[in-house]
Amino acid sequence: MVTASERAEQRGERAQRARDIAAGVPDPELPMLTLSDLGVLRDIEVEDDGSVVVQLTPTYAGCPAMAEMRAEVATRLRTAGFPDVRVVTVLAPPWTTDWITAEGRRKLAEHGIAPPGARRPAESAPTPVWLSLTPDPAGVPCPRCASVDTEELSRFAATACTALRRCRACLEPFPHVKDL
Repeated sequence: MVTASERAEQRGERAQRARDIAAGVPDPELPMLTLSDLGVLRDIEVEDDGSVVVQLTPTYAGCPAMAEMRAEVATRLRTAGFPDVRVVTVLAPPWTTDWITAEGRRKLAEHGIAPPGARRPAESAPTPVWLSLTPDPAGVPCPRCASVDTEELSRFAATACTALRRCRACLEPFPHVKDL
C-alpha cells in the first residue's frame, strides 16, 4: 500500500518532470528563449487525479503568442506521457521584464537583441506596472558593439514587446526588448 507521503513524493517528482518539459518550450516570437528564460512559466501542479495544470503569464494582455505557447506546452507534455493537461493563463501579478532570467538576457544579446535594462526586482515593483510609450531616456547598449550612442527608430518592431533601434557608432539596426 502506498502511503500519503509516498503519493506526495511521486506527485512532486511528476511535477518536476512536467516543469522540466514545459520549461524547455521555445517562445514563438523569440525562439532563442525558452518559456522559462522569458519568465512566463509560472507554476506547474500535479493534482491528486494525476492531471497536470500549467500556469503561464502573458508578456502583455492580448499577446498573440499565448495560443501557440499553450498548445506547444500541452503537446509536449502529452507526448511525454501526461495525458490530462490544462494550461491556464494567470494575469496577476502582471509579467515584467524583470522576470527574464540572466540566461535569457544573455541569449537575447547573443542573438543581436538588446535585453531590457536592469530594474528593481519584480517583488518590489509597484502595482500596477505602467507601460510607457515614450522613448527610453537613456541609451540602450548596442548588442553588437556595446555603444550606448543609439537611437530609437520605431517604438514597435517585429513584436509589440520590442522596439527598433539603431547604433550611431556601428550604424547597425537592432531590436530591443522594451522594459515593462
